[in-house]
Amino acid sequence: MSTSVLFDAPGPRARVRNGLLTAISVAAVAAVLYGVYAGFDAKGQWDAKIWQPFTQWETWQVFIIPGLIGTLRAAATAAVCAVLFGMVFGLARMSDHAWIRVPAGVVVEVFRAIPLLLLIFFIFYLAPMVGGGGDYSFMAVVLGLTLYNGSVLAEVVRAGVYAVPKGQAEAAYAVGMRKNQVMRLVLLPQAVTAMMPAIVSQLVVLLKDTALGYIIAYVDLLNTGFKILPAAFFGSLIPAAIVIGIIYVLLNLALSYLATWLERRSRRSRKTAARPLAPPGGGDSAVLATGAASTAAIVQDRGTP
Repeated sequence: MSTSVLFDAPGPRARVRNGLLTAISVAAVAAVLYGVYAGFDAKGQWDAKIWQPFTQWETWQVFIIPGLIGTLRAAATAAVCAVLFGMVFGLARMSDHAWIRVPAGVVVEVFRAIPLLLLIFFIFYLAPMVGGGGDYSFMAVVLGLTLYNGSVLAEVVRAGVYAVPKGQAEAAYAVGMRKNQVMRLVLLPQAVTAMMPAIVSQLVVLLKDTALGYIIAYVDLLNTGFKILPAAFFGSLIPAAIVIGIIYVLLNLALSYLATWLERRSRRSRKTAARPLAPPGGGDSAVLATGAASTAAIVQDRGTP
């Protein structure tokens, strides 16, 4: 039998105590769930007539699907813009030129510090003063999500590039590559693999944050499914919340599955996987030699002279 390196294997008394605590915890959670169920049942929230609207195609066609399209449209647009924003400002923060590095750092830190809801409100009420009358709810949601999440992703990009061993850059310079080639062909491809989990986690946050458009009456899943739908069918507030919550969970699970697939694919790729630079005890010369070989393979794989 092997023991964990993190903790000692529990003895007979510890196993009994852990089992007892687990049983008590499960019973407590079950009691809470039953209390919630009983409370909803006392209010008639489980009656079939309240759930009936969700069995009708018209409900999905008129309310839920248009709201889902609005959520996905805002999330997809903001995700693309946030990733581009994060790439540009993340790389700008690593610039050797202070006139680029300092303003980029100020922008990132400012938008990371402002609450997203306040940012959406500010854009929503400022836009009519600049552009005149119109519906700016979509623009306010997308721009707010882009600025906030893009600032977070800028730090993810910077951390991902710094996570690549320094020997990779040193080896690239040793074979005569310029700085932009080192960043574009050596560091960024390897950093993407390390950044992928953090990027997707932030995109999941972005998807959920589209629900903040509810405050400015943006037509999204939360607005149509939790506000307009219960008003159309009196008494269906709790069922609407449950159905909308399940849809959000499924969306996030699908995004997480896509992220896992992309990460596995990128780790299998020889073009982007960062390899160990040298065997243990190889010394600085072995590090540079192995890094040079790895860098040369990457450059050759891309057809760069």
